[in-house]
Amino acid sequence: MMAAIEELTQSIPVSQACAVFDFPRSSLYRRRQPKAIDAQVSHATPTRALSDDERARVRDLLGPKGLPERFVDRSPYEVYATLLDEGVYHCSISTMYRILRAYDEVQERRNQRQHPVYAQPELLATGPNQVWSWDITKLRGPAKWHYYYLYTMLDIYSRYAVGWLLAEQESATLAQQLIEVSCEKQQIIAGQLTLHADRGAPMTAKAVAQLLDDLGVTKTHSRPYNSNDNPFSEAQFKTMKYRPDYPDRFGSKADAHSWAHAFFGWYNNEHHHINLGLLTPATVHYGRAPQVIAQRQTTLAVAYRLHPERFVKGEPTPLPLPAAVWINPPKLGHDDLQPTPPILAVTDSG
Repeated sequence: MMAAIEELTQSIPVSQACAVFDFPRSSLYRRRQPKAIDAQVSHATPTRALSDDERARVRDLLGPKGLPERFVDRSPYEVYATLLDEGVYHCSISTMYRILRAYDEVQERRNQRQHPVYAQPELLATGPNQVWSWDITKLRGPAKWHYYYLYTMLDIYSRYAVGWLLAEQESATLAQQLIEVSCEKQQIIAGQLTLHADRGAPMTAKAVAQLLDDLGVTKTHSRPYNSNDNPFSEAQFKTMKYRPDYPDRFGSKADAHSWAHAFFGWYNNEHHHINLGLLTPATVHYGRAPQVIAQRQTTLAVAYRLHPERFVKGEPTPLPLPAAVWINPPKLGHDDLQPTPPILAVTDSG
């Protein structure tokens, strides 16, 4: 087509020739231009630019190779002002930034401390007194900045509060007392129990670690700043603080102790936990779950025989008790997936 248009333009104007073939005139002009030769265009270095030696001197001054790391932690603004007050001028602030940017150093130029990588705790309980979780929460006292501290030891399988303590401070000594009394009451033997906690001062105290070692209890800790690693204690505290009778403030330590005593009695013995198949923690913890589930099945069977039309999915069954409870269950690939009994993972509604 181009050859025909070019031939036609010899006798008529270009615009008419392009109109005959419905071809844009701008495209014709563009194709007439000689193709650009791919070659690097050399630009002359401006006379005002720093020499290579001057750029290297500025970079060394800003970086850790400079005067005993004098400016390694300072911004170019600080470096520029400090040198200017000393009667020294190397270049402008923007040039300092350009030099740093060329070496990808517009950031912390010194090697920063690297936080250690903490392994995600993966804990499994298939029955009571295998894994306990404990934590401390604040209860607001009668005046501003006045708190009471509630220590709570929780069995993650049964959600049973195996021990609790109210104090006016966080203390490793008090934590030792609670752990020792709770283990004695539950008749824990060496190698039986894993005790999980976050990284608060009482939890990581050497005295507590020594006690656990003496008792033969394995200790594990949450990763820093990760409340999901201790979900059962967090959920239990939420259940407590969302109770209708939970006060905004406690008038005294005696008031707080009295309220906590009533709460734990209700929580352990009357609270039908949704993730325990609507059984109470005490029922599960002390092995009474099979009898209660069997009795519930009998009641449901009678109801079904009286009015089968009301049960469109057939004879109902009680909610099952989870076979296992995890803190951070391991992630399995598709090849590892196997049919398993009901397992409760990290989320816990209380």
